[in-house]
Amino acid sequence: MKIVILDRNTVTNEDISFAEIESLGDVRYFDVLPKEKLVSAIDDAEVVVCNKAQLDRSIIEKCPKLKFIGLFATGYNNIDTACAKEKGIVVCNVPGYSTEAVAQLTFSMILALSGSFCEYTTSTRNGGWIKSDTFSYFPFPLRELKDKTLGIFGYGSIGREVAKIGRAFGMKIITYTRTPSKVSDAEVVSLEELFRRSDYLSLHAPLTPETTKIINPETLSLMKKSAYLINTSRGGAIDEDALAKALSEGIIAGAGLDVLTVEPMLPDNPLRTAKNCLITPHIAWAPIETRVRLITMVAENIKAFIEDNPINVVNR
Repeated sequence: MKIVILDRNTVTNEDISFAEIESLGDVRYFDVLPKEKLVSAIDDAEVVVCNKAQLDRSIIEKCPKLKFIGLFATGYNNIDTACAKEKGIVVCNVPGYSTEAVAQLTFSMILALSGSFCEYTTSTRNGGWIKSDTFSYFPFPLRELKDKTLGIFGYGSIGREVAKIGRAFGMKIITYTRTPSKVSDAEVVSLEELFRRSDYLSLHAPLTPETTKIINPETLSLMKKSAYLINTSRGGAIDEDALAKALSEGIIAGAGLDVLTVEPMLPDNPLRTAKNCLITPHIAWAPIETRVRLITMVAENIKAFIEDNPINVVNR
């Protein structure tokens, strides 16, 4: 079986093995390609696996041998699943592979913001402690998490994992979710109440027309001036101009972001220089253990398809 791996350099820095996939067929690798080169890369393949490559109708219809599209991801909005279904092509994602990793970075953001870690490490490096008259100096805010309210927008597997960590810190958990009947371990609230009550608001919902720019001037105005916003889901959930303005004007206290609307970050992104805004380059999913697990799960998806028993299908 001919297998093409696209976007290889988005998954590895030559630090993980693809042997599990290679055992399933004849594998060819490509790093990120411009759209005009995708067809020539995959036109004779039966199986293609990608991360962010846009496989739309114009690509799929030119690849008549294609039978399976796999993803190195949970999200699949870059695949025209309807066209794939028309052509009898199975599309499979990888759910749940990065739950713990994303929750870990979410709380790294929360802890960094609550303890002003970036400010303190920078100040110490620049001699602030050396110049101090006292054994301890604390010019930047420090806040305990105990008894603070952690608001979670979207209560799927990642949202639940974040809630579990929050409870370990003694935080109060509230959530807004499309499926409130499935929540038994957190207080379900309205969207307005989520914004008004949260001391820390963490986004964990997929990007849909309903969630696009859910963070906007109106919702930001509902939040406490002492509140922090965390986004490790999708950048499009935030109106970036509105958030930059809210941070500069003190409408909220700070933000921690692992995702942006356009990635890689554009030079003129307003959040690049926003006040008290931590930004990491979409790495929540990327610990080495997580990526090793990802390769295993992708291989399992391909193997199940070969055995005519596909799993994790998103276009049935």
